[in-house]
Amino acid sequence: MKISSMQRWRLATVAGAALIATGAFASDSLQDVMKNRGLSQQDLLAAAKTYVPTGKRDEFVTFSSGGQSGQVIVYGVPSMRILKYVAVFTPEPWQGYGYDENSKAVLKQGRIDGKDITWGDTHHPAISETNGEYDGQFLFINDKANPRIAVIDLRDFETKQIVVNPIFKSEHGGTFVSPNTDYIIEAAQYAAPLENKKFYPLEEFNEKYRGGVTYWKFDRKAGRIDEKKSFSLELPPYSQDLSDFGKGPSDGWSFTNSFCSERYVGGIEKGRPPYEAGCSAKDTDYLHVVNWKRAAELVAAGKAKKINGHDVIMMDTAIKEGILFLIPEPKSPHGVDVTPDGKLLVVAGKLDTHVSVYSFEKIQAAIKAGKFESKDPYGIPVIAMKDALHTQVSLGLGPLHTQYDSKSCVAYTSLYVDSQVAKWNYCEGKVLDKISVHYNIGHLMAMEGDSTKPGGKYLVALNKLAIDRFVPVGPLHPQNHQLIDISGDKMQLLYDMPLPLGEPHYAVSIAANKLKPAVRYKVGTDSRTDEKHPGAVKAGEEKTVKKGNKVEVFGTLIRSHITPETIEVEVGDEVTIHLTNLERAQDETHGFTVSTYNTHASIEPGKTVTVKFKADKEGVYPYYCTEFCSALHLEMQGYLLVKPKGWKPTKTNLAAGNYTEADYKATLKKVADTQAVIDSVVAYITSVNYKDFPEVVAMVDDAFDQLGKTKDLKPKHEAAAAKKDWENANLWAEQIWQYQVKTADLGLRAKTFLEQNGAKKVK
Repeated sequence: MKISSMQRWRLATVAGAALIATGAFASDSLQDVMKNRGLSQQDLLAAAKTYVPTGKRDEFVTFSSGGQSGQVIVYGVPSMRILKYVAVFTPEPWQGYGYDENSKAVLKQGRIDGKDITWGDTHHPAISETNGEYDGQFLFINDKANPRIAVIDLRDFETKQIVVNPIFKSEHGGTFVSPNTDYIIEAAQYAAPLENKKFYPLEEFNEKYRGGVTYWKFDRKAGRIDEKKSFSLELPPYSQDLSDFGKGPSDGWSFTNSFCSERYVGGIEKGRPPYEAGCSAKDTDYLHVVNWKRAAELVAAGKAKKINGHDVIMMDTAIKEGILFLIPEPKSPHGVDVTPDGKLLVVAGKLDTHVSVYSFEKIQAAIKAGKFESKDPYGIPVIAMKDALHTQVSLGLGPLHTQYDSKSCVAYTSLYVDSQVAKWNYCEGKVLDKISVHYNIGHLMAMEGDSTKPGGKYLVALNKLAIDRFVPVGPLHPQNHQLIDISGDKMQLLYDMPLPLGEPHYAVSIAANKLKPAVRYKVGTDSRTDEKHPGAVKAGEEKTVKKGNKVEVFGTLIRSHITPETIEVEVGDEVTIHLTNLERAQDETHGFTVSTYNTHASIEPGKTVTVKFKADKEGVYPYYCTEFCSALHLEMQGYLLVKPKGWKPTKTNLAAGNYTEADYKATLKKVADTQAVIDSVVAYITSVNYKDFPEVVAMVDDAFDQLGKTKDLKPKHEAAAAKKDWENANLWAEQIWQYQVKTADLGLRAKTFLEQNGAKKVK
């Protein structure tokens, strides 16, 4: 049954009145809130559509490029709540990315010409696909400034691999995946010599400078790009831009935009017109059409040339083998988007009011018939635009990027100059609706909108300018992502979301239920390699090994202590510290840093990381857990003692406390009382169907793990008491209580969860 807007408003009003009647609003009525804040009925409806109640989760998860931050931003839809920043091409302190040795190894993969690159410009993320549908296993992202591609594993939202393009000097057209994620496209941007460290003057631009497109082979089982099985296609020195893979009937083919097909070389400082004039002189640019499956066969047959150790199919070979074609496209395009059924492809040019819809069937017919209107200066066959077009639709000024709805034949295109989104029918070629956005929209994103099965419901406008939408924060404004409801015939603007981390260019969104991230690692895992960390140890196996001037520490972390709590070295020693988080409870992350040594690690449950530094200065340097992990977080500390060479101790006894037998007995009573609480909680949990709740099972397992650590402590405090060593007797008993507190904390959390989620009594 369809509900009108007025009916929805009445329902919202009735619901509000009911809340008032039950005292849900302590002082203000719904009408009072609306009046005091100047809210309209439309505002209230928009708020209701985006509101996700406390404890509930979003329907979709969005991965947005982080622009100049070099990272990926993760947020939920429809709430637009930021969930995480994924560190990719640049160091990120909270996650220890670029500060521990394991993540440094990933960043090192992105070195270019032997130099560290510590910034990146992320643009176009892509989610892995199976049969053209998002599968939620991997995310890929490019770096425009330094031609690189990164692989992020969505099992833990961590970057696992960075590959450097061996022949490009810049790129913009990454990343886009084939329907089964066999390959990832990365297209060049600004033409340059393909040979590395090779100079040619700009006067030889047409002859020596080249563009290209790289097809990175992805090994899904390994979760890594296989560089040796990847290849590129040499292209003319047009500035290649975005790409897309075909799907369904067009599977096996790929499509890549270009701009500045004039091959103009600027030089405003020399009195020449600037690039923007020379690169916009013609009416059209070229869409590259590539038979990539046939190209892969040619590489396997040995028909590629090695450039910088990388397989490249030269243009002459591509033309001879009939795998490369050009079609005129609207001027200065930014995106070629294949329709969900794979039959059509949409291209919009920012300097043309039209969106052009090409027919893959017509393209194939022209190729098979050898019907070409001309060849470009490099001999590539050019298919006439009229012979490839399905239709053209005038949408407005500055059409840029297109996404698809779950409704058949419905698309959405951003209009940069008009600051609008156009909804239109690409089958019939007609405009259905327009909505203004704020301001100068670049990309847009519909839910799973570039897959074979778009999700519909929502669309996000990625606007380049915010101007007056938010509280002023200085000359540098945040970006503005605006959420739009596309479920009805008319689009409705719902929410403005400021993004203050770089300039996001493109985003992709997936149904949240397709993501299956882990909440803990197998104990001792190096998360960057997904293998057993060689420095991992279990509780009781901690040790410090010194060989010459090298000190290697094998330690552990658990609420609320770091083992070891003292690390002694000499000035000049090279110090390597391996730390394993022994926690099994969800969200019990520990951090680690050593004062003034510029190192940090984030160690999630089960993870092992390594930090390394040279103890180059004498002194006393505290180290501690940087994540607030328990009530005794501040006590989770230790000391790095950097001694002068040859130093000998003159005092052997540590400072002692003043404990009595009465203190010891009081601690024992505290232990007994706490155990009674634990027993009552255990009695409740085991009386209900707790095994039907995986979250509770995990908490119970961790609780008993914590409690199990007390068994070796009772003999210690009893032995100390027998010797009337009240300090050690009291402190070892106190340590039992600390483990009990953590056990009780987990148990009470489990009990609350069961009560709130309808646990049932069992016999």
